[in-house]
Parts: sequence; C-alpha cells; structure tokens
Amino acid sequence: MSEVIESDTSIESTESATWRDYYEITKPRVVALLVLTALVGMCLSVPGAIPWQVLVPAMLGIGFLSSAAAAINHIVDERIDGIMGRTHNRPVATGRLAPKDATIFAMMLAVSGFAILYSFVNPLTAWLTFAGLVGYSFVYTMYLKRATPQNITIGGLAGAIPPLLGWTAMTNEIHGNALLLVLLIFTWTPPHFWALAIHRKDDYAKVNIPMLPVTHGVNFTKTQILLYTVLLFVVGLLPYLVGMSSWLYLIGAVVLNLGFFMYAWKLKFNATEETAMDTFKFSIIHLMILFVVLLLDHYLLPMG
Repeated sequence: MSEVIESDTSIESTESATWRDYYEITKPRVVALLVLTALVGMCLSVPGAIPWQVLVPAMLGIGFLSSAAAAINHIVDERIDGIMGRTHNRPVATGRLAPKDATIFAMMLAVSGFAILYSFVNPLTAWLTFAGLVGYSFVYTMYLKRATPQNITIGGLAGAIPPLLGWTAMTNEIHGNALLLVLLIFTWTPPHFWALAIHRKDDYAKVNIPMLPVTHGVNFTKTQILLYTVLLFVVGLLPYLVGMSSWLYLIGAVVLNLGFFMYAWKLKFNATEETAMDTFKFSIIHLMILFVVLLLDHYLLPMG
C-alpha cells in the first residue's frame, strides 16, 4: 500500500509542478550573487570594455552550471529539507517536483552550461566551473555537510570561485589577482553562514547536521564569527595593497568590513533574538556592495 501511495504522490507532484518550482530549485538569488562576482572578475581582468561575444556566453554558462549545482542540492537534501523549518516548503521536499524531474532538469542545465563555456568561452573556464559544481553538489552537500563542523569552511571554496571563472573567461589563465578575489569570498563565507546556522541551530540539530553551533555551541560560534570578520578586514585590504584597486575600493572595504565587525561584536556581546539573522542579512548586502565598489573603482579610477 505504501508503494502505491508513493507512486500516486509522485504522479500528482509531477502534474502539479510549475515553472516556478523549477525556478526555485536553482536558488536564483544565490546564483545572481555568484554571477555578479563572476562579472566583476571579468571586468577586473581587462582594462577596457568586455566584448559581448564573451560576456553573454560566460554569464549564461556560469549561471547554468551554478543553477544546476543548486538544483542538485535540493535533490540530495530532500529528506532533511522536509524536516527543517527554513526549507520544508521547497519544491522537491514537498513533492511538488519529483526528484527524477529535478535531476533531469539539473543535468540539462549542467550539460548546456558546460557546452556553452567550452564552445564559446574556453575549456579552462568550462572545467573550472564544472569543478565548482562537483565541489558544491557532491563534496560539500553529500559529504562535508554531514561529516564535519568545518563543512562550510572547506566547502566554501566551491562558492568562492566565480570571480576566478570570470577572469579565466576573459584571459584563459589563472591570475593571482583572481585568486585574491576568491580568497575574499572564501574568508567571508564562514561568518556569513555561521550567523544563519546560529539562527537555525535547532533545525540543524534535528536532522543531525554537524554545523558549528550544534557541535561546539553558540558562544564558540559567535567567537569564530568575530575572529573571521577581523580576518576578512585584513584580507579586504589586499586588493588595495597589491595595487589591484585604488582609494575608492579601500574606503568601501573599510566601511563595509567595519560594519560586518560591528554586527559580529553585537552578536558576541550584546545579542538579541534577531541579531544572528540581522548579521546574516547584512553579510549578503556586504558582499554585493563590496564587489560593486570593486567594479566602480576599476572603471572610475583605472590603475596606471
């Protein structure tokens, strides 16, 4: 009887799936931020304008592969998503979208994205972007997320590579400045995600995911967030110190990183019920504005 019920549910979920369900599993807001950082990597790699012949396929390919990685995350986490309050209404978790259909959709996005990058950009960018998909969807989601409280620290590298992808799309080479942009996001990721993990600590504990607040406690996690914002402040100075950007970026980085530090300080020493979520929300704005400032600095105050 249970098999019949599951079969009927699968049929109903497939019939009730809409384009919005497919759209939702791509995590469009996350992908938009990733594509923005890739665009900045493209712009910073060359002194002038970006030719549309490279811009369009690079953005499409990186966007498609990033969306595929997000969709795979929904498929792999179907069980725990259905239990956690933050994710229980996701299309795959609720059954509105069948895992098989989501898998086919993810494969189509991945193959299309890789083909676009390989054919119209360059093989290096295609393989690096594919490596990012593997890193996030399989290494992080399937293994690290369930294996170690340092999951986001290690797995964050996959989400940090878009600026490198943008850079290689334009130059077909891995440059130190591109790696510096990767380091910036890599350092930003733990305090960003741990703030959310504090807010959702009970959810993660319920599904036995060893996020840092679950394994080491909230107070320890708050200390780590504060220390990482200090590290982020230092890393944030490097683009200016190596001559990659000028005073406009420096001012923006100092202001934004001080703001992040202040949120982390409040979270550690004077937190309210909403401070962790407020810190998480600010971190998203922080990264978005930081990369926009990098872009403005590059075009308004060109180096040399």
